[in-house]
Amino acid sequence: MAPGAGHKPVLLDEVVGWFDRPETKVMVDGTLGGGGHAEALLARLPGIGRYIGIDRDADAIERCKVRLAPFGDRVTLAHASFFDMADEVKRLGVGPVDGILLDLGVSSYQLDQGERGFSFMTDGPLDMRMDRRQERTAATLVNEADEAELVRMFFEYGEEPKARRVAKAIVEARRNEVIESTGRLARIVEEAAPRKRDERLHPATKVFMALRIAVNDELSGLGAALQGAIGLLAPGGRIGVIAFHSLEDRIVKRTLADEERRCVCPKRHPVCTCGEPGRVKVLTRKPVMPGEAEEADNPRARSARLRVAERLR
Repeated sequence: MAPGAGHKPVLLDEVVGWFDRPETKVMVDGTLGGGGHAEALLARLPGIGRYIGIDRDADAIERCKVRLAPFGDRVTLAHASFFDMADEVKRLGVGPVDGILLDLGVSSYQLDQGERGFSFMTDGPLDMRMDRRQERTAATLVNEADEAELVRMFFEYGEEPKARRVAKAIVEARRNEVIESTGRLARIVEEAAPRKRDERLHPATKVFMALRIAVNDELSGLGAALQGAIGLLAPGGRIGVIAFHSLEDRIVKRTLADEERRCVCPKRHPVCTCGEPGRVKVLTRKPVMPGEAEEADNPRARSARLRVAERLR
């Protein structure tokens, strides 16, 4: 399959629109993924002279070497986590940048490759690592985490109301076997919490999402990573962040709001009197969401939320 085949970047026109201005000359893509946003931005915005693409998944970097090759030395790729984006950009000797894009969560490629273990739709090893250099996998958590930790993980990260029932079933099952495949885990979850007649989601959907978040530690450093990204922006530079579930979006919304109003007054003060200026202005008071046509064409886009802010100083 050719690089980019089957990959549909979400909110593509909207993303390009927010960065389509003369000031956008140097951009950082902290979650390169399939390279769809990168390809569109480079093709439609010729003023971008330097595009730094970062991804923790080595496969994504290799695919994008081919997909983005037509853009020559305008593109620099780096195998790293966007949590370390600030350090990576500085390592490359790049100064303040004009645009930053983050497309959070799992990519279509990762979901569609059974051997990566992100989805229960295809049976494969229970892996879920975005960066396969790390040792911990989903199988590690499923087979070694105690019941209380599994409950916390499924409830906190997956917002799974049947977290206790599912965790108990996993612990009982692993007394007699090592749970190694996505198919086996999905069956355990489905037997413990069968889908009701009117439910659309597969019973294992939220459990798999929670495991993926835990394996890749996607939330604990997100706020700090966003603050670091804002620190990379030149005055007038913009950051756009696409989130796919409420936990991510909540952190993005809160972090941007905090950066917009960096009040240092004591908490007991009912009204801000410090006048401390924020670092950004939030440009999307409500998140930008896919239209009906995009949702119909790409069902995976339906939960996407784009928030954009501009650096002030």
